Amino acid sequence: MRRDSIFYKLFQQSPTLIFELLTNPPTNAEAYRFDSVAVKEPTFEIDGVFLPPENTSPGAVYFCEVQFQKDERLYERVFAESSLYFYRNRDRFNDWQAVIIYPSRSIEQNDIYPHRNQLNGDQVHRIYLDELGDIRSLPVWVALMVLTNLDDELAPTEARYLLERSSVEQSETASRAIIELVITILVYKFEQLSRTEVEQMLGITLQETRVYREIKEEGREEGRIEGERSLILRLLQKRVGELPPDVCESITTLCLEELENLGEALLDFTSLADLQVWLETVQN
Repeated sequence: MRRDSIFYKLFQQSPTLIFELLTNPPTNAEAYRFDSVAVKEPTFEIDGVFLPPENTSPGAVYFCEVQFQKDERLYERVFAESSLYFYRNRDRFNDWQAVIIYPSRSIEQNDIYPHRNQLNGDQVHRIYLDELGDIRSLPVWVALMVLTNLDDELAPTEARYLLERSSVEQSETASRAIIELVITILVYKFEQLSRTEVEQMLGITLQETRVYREIKEEGREEGRIEGERSLILRLLQKRVGELPPDVCESITTLCLEELENLGEALLDFTSLADLQVWLETVQN
C-alpha cells in the first residue's frame, strides 16, 4: 500500500491537518503551505515540509515523516535532514519542529537513547495512529489518516461512515476531495478486489471517477516519470537504507514500466543486495 502518496494527497488537500495532531500548533496554522523537498549532497527526501507564510516575520518550519515500516536509523536520518534543511534556510525560519507519524509504537526504532534530548523535549512530536481514539470521534481529515491503518475487517464500514459524514459536514469541494481520498485508500488496501467488488464495498460507482483510473494506471497521478522515480527512491531509502550513487544512477535510467515493476518488487527487499540483484536482472 503506497501510504506515502496517500499522505501526500492528504496534506495537499488539507495543509493544516498536521497541526490538528499537535497540542500547541502555531497561531497562524491556517496560513502554512505544504511542500515536499529534496536536500542534496547527500540526497535526502523529506516526506513533507510545512512552510510558514512568507509575508510575515520568520516562523517555524515543520517537518513530517510518515513511517509504516521499522527503520532502526529513522531518527538519525530525520534529524540529519531537518538540521541540514534548517541550516541552509536559516534566514527564513526561527525554529524547526518535527512530526513523526507511526501506525503504532511497535514500528518505532528500538534504540532511541542517543536522541533522548530531542524526543523528550518539545521539538519532536511522535504520533501513533492507533492511539488517537475512535475514528468516528476524530476530525474527518485526521480520521482519514487512521483509516489507512485500520484492519481490513473494519476499514469498509468506517470508510462508508466517513463518506456519509463528509457529505454532511464538509463543503461540496471538500466532500469530493474526501471521497477521492477514501477511494484511494480502499483501492490500495484491497487491491486484489475487482472494480465491481470495490463499488459494492463503498456503495458508490467508481467507473467514471478520476481517482479510480489513476490508481489502475499504477501511480500515474503524478503524470511524469520523475514523480514515479522520486517516490521509488524515497521508498527504497526507507526499505534498505541510503543508496550508493551508482545504484541511484541505475534507477534514473529505468523507464516508467520498469519503475512500476520496481515499486512492486521492493516490497520483498530486505537489504541493498536484493535491490542490486534486481537491477542486474533488469539490465541484463
